[in-house]
Amino acid sequence: MRKALRWLLALVVLIGTVSTAGAATAAQPRATGTDIKDQLLSIPGMSLIEEKPYTGYRFFVLNYTQPIDHRHPSKGTFQQRITVLHKDTSRPTVFYTGGYNVSTNPGRREPTQIVDGNQVSMEYRFFTPSRPAPADWSKLDIWQAASDQHRIFKALKKIYSKKWISTGGSKGGMTATYYERFYPRDMDGVVAYVAPNDVVNKEDSAYDRFFAGVGTKECRDRLNAVQREALVRREPLEKKYADYAAAEGLTFTTIGSLDKAYEATVLDYVWGFWQYSLLSDCDSDTIPKDAKAATDDEIWTSIDTISGFSAYADQGLEQYTPYYYQAGTQLGAPTIEFPHIEKKYIRYGYQPPRNFVPRDIPMKFQPFAMRDVDTWVRHNANHMLFVYGQNDPWGAEPFHLGKGARDSYVFTAPGLNHGANVAGLVADEKALATARILEWAGVASAAVQANPDVAKPLAKYDARLDKRDIEREMTLRP
Repeated sequence: MRKALRWLLALVVLIGTVSTAGAATAAQPRATGTDIKDQLLSIPGMSLIEEKPYTGYRFFVLNYTQPIDHRHPSKGTFQQRITVLHKDTSRPTVFYTGGYNVSTNPGRREPTQIVDGNQVSMEYRFFTPSRPAPADWSKLDIWQAASDQHRIFKALKKIYSKKWISTGGSKGGMTATYYERFYPRDMDGVVAYVAPNDVVNKEDSAYDRFFAGVGTKECRDRLNAVQREALVRREPLEKKYADYAAAEGLTFTTIGSLDKAYEATVLDYVWGFWQYSLLSDCDSDTIPKDAKAATDDEIWTSIDTISGFSAYADQGLEQYTPYYYQAGTQLGAPTIEFPHIEKKYIRYGYQPPRNFVPRDIPMKFQPFAMRDVDTWVRHNANHMLFVYGQNDPWGAEPFHLGKGARDSYVFTAPGLNHGANVAGLVADEKALATARILEWAGVASAAVQANPDVAKPLAKYDARLDKRDIEREMTLRP
């Protein structure tokens, strides 16, 4: 992806220019007593959107000028939104991205709590408002996004000079991994949560095996029955869907029809349950115990609660066009079978990402992209931690470590879903993971270095900052 020397030289020239200018202006702000806001705004290309107060921190929402194309930086720029949760320049810094839009409210990711550090959060390119205008979609790829992170890191490292840890969950975990693959010298450690690894896009049998054994047979049968019943009752429920769409102003130009949107929503149902729910939730009133005896409204409510009937309308898809574009060009997307549903009830099956992206945006899949990352991780992972949830469908195709990996780990949290984290690991793995994160961040005490079992987060839990709800906007989205 970056083999042409002229591309690298162009990038080096750009970064060198920015760094030189930054050094001249940023040297003074680092002097004792200079306000952190002034230090941040002394970085060339950095501008303030707003500052929000929070006890013990300073929180800034910023814009940073980025090249549209890091290989050809002279061909235009765009404003990328980032946030900085500032604690102290003497503390380590966590670099977070969710792979989508960035939250403009203060929030602390698990590694930030563990190391009691600063946090820089990046909005992924092409998610509005961090989208070039006009948008050249060919510049939305994993190398360009990694290069965004690299430039942000280089700019902020002048202020936050201690250790850095990159992190993210789901697509953010993928993003942190890709960043490490392309810029392995930037970060001191990587904590990637629930990161899918679809190495061969057309080989998805791992997902079928997952759904055949996840949870209990009783729960699987109950969910499968509701999903099947929603397709058996397609005609009356689609009439309800049409009324709902009319009332909400929903349209279906991108996917092609209300019928396609209906089936896509229903086929997401079982996946969505395991992604967001726990096994114990199977006994909730949301899941009819007897699908055949349930009313149309009960079936509708169950599907809508878990999958969301607005997800595949134009209004639901628009925000996630960049994700579906990447799924259809580099990341890959799962296709699964439905052995509990007769073929006569399924018209389209799991639809490809192409169906969720406007047709005026060209797409071509690059099968080498994920193979390259997977091979690199297996042979070169260093200071990398992957955390998965036992009952999370996206973990059916995880990252693996090979003989070349060093001080790296893959752990699975028992019984957990797409919200799996270090806190949910079994005791010895939780302690080891916490100890390694502290060590990578340069803040492990002598006691922790001698005995990882005593490792604990350095910052106390904060109910507002550390709230870890799983995003639920759309099911088939990591």
